[in-house]
Amino acid sequence: MSTQRNIVIARSVIDQGLTTTQAAEKFGISRQWVHVLVTRYRAGGSQAMHPGSKAPRRSPQRIPPPLRERIITLRTELTAQGADAGPETIAWHLHQEGLRVPSTSTIRRILHAEALIQPAPRKRPKSSYLRFEADLPNECWQADITHTFLTTGTRIDILDVLDDHSRMLLHIQAAASFSGPMVVEAMNALISRYGPPASTLTDNGLVFTSRLARYPGGRNGFEKLLDAHRIQQKNGAPGHPQTQGKIERFHQTLKRWLAARPTPADLPELQGLLDQFQHWYNTARPHRARGRQTPAAAYAALPKASPETDRDSEWRTRTDKVDKNGKISLRYAGTMRHLGVGRRHIGLAVLLLIHDRDVTVSDAATGEVIACHHIDPARDYQAPLR
Repeated sequence: MSTQRNIVIARSVIDQGLTTTQAAEKFGISRQWVHVLVTRYRAGGSQAMHPGSKAPRRSPQRIPPPLRERIITLRTELTAQGADAGPETIAWHLHQEGLRVPSTSTIRRILHAEALIQPAPRKRPKSSYLRFEADLPNECWQADITHTFLTTGTRIDILDVLDDHSRMLLHIQAAASFSGPMVVEAMNALISRYGPPASTLTDNGLVFTSRLARYPGGRNGFEKLLDAHRIQQKNGAPGHPQTQGKIERFHQTLKRWLAARPTPADLPELQGLLDQFQHWYNTARPHRARGRQTPAAAYAALPKASPETDRDSEWRTRTDKVDKNGKISLRYAGTMRHLGVGRRHIGLAVLLLIHDRDVTVSDAATGEVIACHHIDPARDYQAPLR
């Protein structure tokens, strides 16, 4: 409302004799406002009729320009690094720098005002997803293999293992390709360092499970290792990567981070980048699902889960014939083992009864036990027990 209009309204009452009600009806305002204007004019004349601002002279919540600039700079820097750059992450970095932390809605408004947030496509509502989250560290480890490329165009596989509860990246390794024994070696190293998890969650790749193999031959090396530690194995449904949603989302973060850096020329250079990424991901990147804790802090904050002790054993049978060297063959943990039974049994048809690592060999015709073995996973040749 302009100053001159306020003066006209006040003087229509003071000088022209309109009542407060008549002035309110004539000018389309409330009676209370007419009374305010008349009082102001009588007290201070025309100078008192300027429209007053309802905003306070000073706003205690106003963002100082240096802080606003730091918010914008953080958004730019984090985006260039291939890192998360949302309001929550920016707030975490401000706190780490000892700066005042505005609300995330305020940070979001600043980013919108600077055209630093692009409208996101409509997504499926979060409430429509069935979500699983482990209650403790080591309750479930998710493992998967993704890939990237070198400057030569060579495809390289990346094996990663993620703790479900804390999101801590326990292992990340690059290789031309991964065999079953390589995955077992990596898992053994993790168990030695962190202790065995209560369970694992993987897809149905042959390095993780033999259950969908065309020619199954008992449990593979990964399955044998889990069984030896009484670790529960869980596999996603074929064709449903959503089962491993956390590690799939992790792969997006990894590839965005790699894309922000020069493409490596060889395997050692890529592994160096992955080592840097692991340190950054675990210690310098807050995770929204963990209350803005870093994964390393979340992993260390609670006691660790451990395997149950009553896991199911493996039982199976096999028939074979003793070869010319007095041995029979048995696939165990993804590797063909050679069990010695003695040259005197060359050509004999035998029956193998297998219970986990214990094997009893008998004459298939008579049932006479001729040898017993306890499989040593570190050896191919298995001598009979004395």
